[in-house]
Amino acid sequence: MAKSEREAAQKIIADNRKAFHDYHIVDTLEAGIALLGTEVKSIRDGGANLRDSFARVEDGEIWVYNVHISPYRNRGYSDHDPTRRRKLLLHRHEIRKLIGKTVERGMTLVPVRMYFKNGRVKVAISLAKGKKAHDKRETIKRREADRETRAAIKERRTRR
Repeated sequence: MAKSEREAAQKIIADNRKAFHDYHIVDTLEAGIALLGTEVKSIRDGGANLRDSFARVEDGEIWVYNVHISPYRNRGYSDHDPTRRRKLLLHRHEIRKLIGKTVERGMTLVPVRMYFKNGRVKVAISLAKGKKAHDKRETIKRREADRETRAAIKERRTRR
């Protein structure tokens, strides 16, 4: 499959940019998510938000919390709680791996991206370690330095 076909097959719904600011991302897995019909329709309308969301392991299952999916406009009588907990669909060996790493190393699970893949809603869940305040400042400094470097290179090219 060519890269353009893959990109067409994966339509990004929501990003959690705050996660990249607050955490060091170690590993990322793709997971399915159990949704109601009105939730899927609302997501297709662009009503999903991953900010402040997190995942937990409970009774050998992984649940995602605080993923806000706004109620579907044309819902009629059926309704859903916008921030209810939702089950992530992973293989048993993947869940065991995540349980071992979260308990052993003090890491957390953070949803990073929500997207459509072949018509199904998928969530990219990352194993992450929290950043300290000085790490966040260092990241900001590095980003600003990169931006200044790119601007200087671009300016130099335009002078020629």
